[in-house]
Amino acid sequence: MRKRWGDPFNTASITNKSISGKHFPCFEIFEIGANPSVSVEEFPQPSETVIMEYPEQPGLSIKRPVITPKAVIHQKFGSSANYRIEEVKEDVENGCPGLTIPQQAKILYRCHLDLPGLSVTSEPFSRKKDAEQSAARIAVEKQLHIQPSTSDSTPEEASKELVERISGFFTDGFLSSSHPLIGHFGVALKANREHFGMIPISAIASCDVKVNNLCKIIICKAESDPLLVSSLIFNAARKSSELCTADDGLWIWKKVPYSPETIASVNSCDSDSLGFTKIQSLHIPCSIEENVEPLTLDVSDDNYYLDLIAQKLNVRDSSQILVSRTVGKASSELKLYFPLPHVPYCEASSYLYRRTRGNVELMLNQRASYLSGQYIYGNAILANIGYSWKTTSLYHENVSICSYYRMLLAKVPDGYYKLSREAILVSELPTEYTGRSNWRGPTPKDLLSAFCHQHRLLEPVFSVTSNDTESSVSHTLVTSSPLSSTEVIDKIGGDRLDVGHRNLDNSDIFRCKVKILSRKMQLILEGSFADTNRKESDVIHSSALRVLLWFDKYFKQLDIPVETLSSFGSAHGITVSVENVRKEFSLYLSTLGLKQNYCLENSSLESFCKNHPDRKLENGMVMLSIDGLESGIFPLHGSLICIGCAVALVKIGDPEKYYLESKDEFEFEVGTGAVIYQIEACVTQLSVNQTAQFVTDIPSRDVILVAAGETAKHLLEMPLHNCLLEYTLKVLRVAEPLEDRMEQAFFNPSLSKQRVMFAVKHINESSAATLVDFGCGSGSLLDSLLDHATSLEKIVGVDISRKGLTRAAKIIHQKLSQISGMSSIKHAVLYYGSITVPDSHVFGFDIGTCLEVIEHMDEDQASLFGNIALGTFCPRILIVSTPNYEYNPILQRSAAPTMEEKTTPCKFRNHDHRFEWTREQFEHWAIDLSARHNYHVEFSGVGGLADVEPGFASQIAVFRRNSNLCLPAEEKPKMEEDLPRPYELIWEWSNS
Repeated sequence: MRKRWGDPFNTASITNKSISGKHFPCFEIFEIGANPSVSVEEFPQPSETVIMEYPEQPGLSIKRPVITPKAVIHQKFGSSANYRIEEVKEDVENGCPGLTIPQQAKILYRCHLDLPGLSVTSEPFSRKKDAEQSAARIAVEKQLHIQPSTSDSTPEEASKELVERISGFFTDGFLSSSHPLIGHFGVALKANREHFGMIPISAIASCDVKVNNLCKIIICKAESDPLLVSSLIFNAARKSSELCTADDGLWIWKKVPYSPETIASVNSCDSDSLGFTKIQSLHIPCSIEENVEPLTLDVSDDNYYLDLIAQKLNVRDSSQILVSRTVGKASSELKLYFPLPHVPYCEASSYLYRRTRGNVELMLNQRASYLSGQYIYGNAILANIGYSWKTTSLYHENVSICSYYRMLLAKVPDGYYKLSREAILVSELPTEYTGRSNWRGPTPKDLLSAFCHQHRLLEPVFSVTSNDTESSVSHTLVTSSPLSSTEVIDKIGGDRLDVGHRNLDNSDIFRCKVKILSRKMQLILEGSFADTNRKESDVIHSSALRVLLWFDKYFKQLDIPVETLSSFGSAHGITVSVENVRKEFSLYLSTLGLKQNYCLENSSLESFCKNHPDRKLENGMVMLSIDGLESGIFPLHGSLICIGCAVALVKIGDPEKYYLESKDEFEFEVGTGAVIYQIEACVTQLSVNQTAQFVTDIPSRDVILVAAGETAKHLLEMPLHNCLLEYTLKVLRVAEPLEDRMEQAFFNPSLSKQRVMFAVKHINESSAATLVDFGCGSGSLLDSLLDHATSLEKIVGVDISRKGLTRAAKIIHQKLSQISGMSSIKHAVLYYGSITVPDSHVFGFDIGTCLEVIEHMDEDQASLFGNIALGTFCPRILIVSTPNYEYNPILQRSAAPTMEEKTTPCKFRNHDHRFEWTREQFEHWAIDLSARHNYHVEFSGVGGLADVEPGFASQIAVFRRNSNLCLPAEEKPKMEEDLPRPYELIWEWSNS
């Protein structure tokens, strides 16, 4: 029974005809009316967005985008489209003769667009982007005969247009065009061709964007199903009175034969001769248990590449082949080819909408589907081959195993960052965004957009609000929208913000919300963060990074239930739609879960240590060597460091190495997690020009193959047990942390040097003989004190960072050895321990220092330190410094703040700071401590002036004991004996 277009949809039938013992589905697809029983598919839906209500945001309306000519050109040619702008000066008549200075000529812009086989030039325009769009419009409308896809047609109109377009391909006039289908016609009209004049449906589906867009309008599910696209094309051809279709395959041909002249003209078209060419492609088995393997296509001028692919897939001919959309760059011809699935006696409605009832589900190729975002059935071939525009030449490029794994890596949240930095085995997605000056690689916003694009989600929606006290309505910025710039989103919880024309007030402080939506406008997650920033771009990037890190945690720990991650997200300001996350990522995660092995069961590193008992496993690595003399320039937390790095795969007991990755220069910020933690643990022990070598366990095989490049094919079959990664690093240069660089730009000498001078002054004034530096870090203060003449005889440092203490020991030991005999220092000690834990080693010192330390602690821990220091350690003098939060606007904006701005939230000086206090907060903290522990306190500082707003840049409290001892003399030894000794001795020096 046939139904007419426009009749209500009930069901459609698939007629299965037996051919050579096989069942071949002959599709008959009908119009679809409103059918609430249609189930929701897990794959994304078409990019054209219908006008609809967003359920989480009533009143949010989305209008259909107008695809610009430039977007059409990019879709077809990608980076091959070259836009060149030429300046054109237009003389301006001097309308005022009395002017002594003539008016300058008006500058206009003309665009030259170069495409493969075509060049066009626009008229002059006052704006560059208008000239580019004009050139693209000329190419699209007048030369290429392609039209931008619009989404205003109804399914019925699109169905009629599809019939007309398919029929148009088989007219004599079309054969003189530059459409990629001409190459397929050239093969079909060869005299010795078995299927003379017949075009396989897969050729039409893979070559014409307009056909695919029409299919998506008819049935939106065509976006994710090449089989559905082919069935719609087949049905459209059957409706045409000018075309014929086959009963034994997906063939289409013209009823009325072409004239001999037309056939001769097609066969005489100029085309580059291939000769005999071997094209490397990949075979992706349907079974997840089988490996992806290289496959060679032997293509020649006499072979039809679709026939060759059909042979490799063991099907009868090219009509049995289906083709996916382009994978990766739109300008390439990289596509997946797979056999038409055989679905015996299965109704179309059951197949198209409820596949779980049929057998097609069992044929789903998860890995191939994961790559393309479409349903791919059975074994598939990934090949970069096809006919290009304006020529009948066959475009082709080799596809390697490495290319396949690079595409896999690009789909995970941190993959694009690794690939863009070309450091697969070195870099990690940073955990902190500390500003554009220190960030390396694509911005977090771009990374999140790339991730959404890879998974066919809508572009992230960023809603930026400011604390404009003059208006009760918050400003909202919608960025990276998939829609047009003029008709975007009318309303998302506030008014729209035109960033390009808005004059921001200096007191604006921005916050950002992020929404991630599916193609169906279903909410995936929403992030609402308390972070603020004076720079609108910084708060967007920071929010994007937080969302990306959540996805990264989800992808790398697949055994964690989504509900658990939802709770984790809530703790970090992210609301997750569990059901929608499952729907969008179920297939992707099942594919990744079978391939990734982030935690290896058997550590080769442990085996290495057993065979080399002299080697110590620490920080997930075994250090092999450190070479070179210390330069004295060490990286600190927040430093911008540049290293050279080479990574090789080594097998225990085998001298041969497989070099995987090499970087002459690689920059990252210490402390932000921008590299694997073993590299950071290594380089923080080195100074500039020193080299180190260490080994670690290997990551997943997938990551190894991505980095391997040309050697990936060899490593594919190589067993990786007892293998390690060997890293060779050299520290090339180190830039001081941003906070230090910022302070140095404003103060001479720098604040750090001024703090040292402040400490030296109080040491000598008090004739202090012993000093303990609480939170000594890498020993910068203790090292600096050795450059000054003081009364000190013993110096002690305490810190919770072993790496910092190790570096401090090297620096101080070297300097003390050089100045021995010229310094009053007789004893120096470094302890590993927490300054909030009592220890008798640092009891009763003459002076204690804690410079720029407490802000790195939680506020309750800072108060605990104050109580322990004054109530238990009992130094005669304690000097505590911390940043003055009120001074930050000057450092960050190079201008003094107004009285109104002093109360406005401002960014901390360092991303690692847990808090920064105003003068009033700091004084309250210090006065309360001094009153509780029999001390009196004086306030001072460095950088700025006390009586000039906003005070000192670094505020200092000097605590002095009100009596010589905290306790009576007879109780002091007993008190010292009662104290525990949890501190661990790291280093000790004596001039004897």
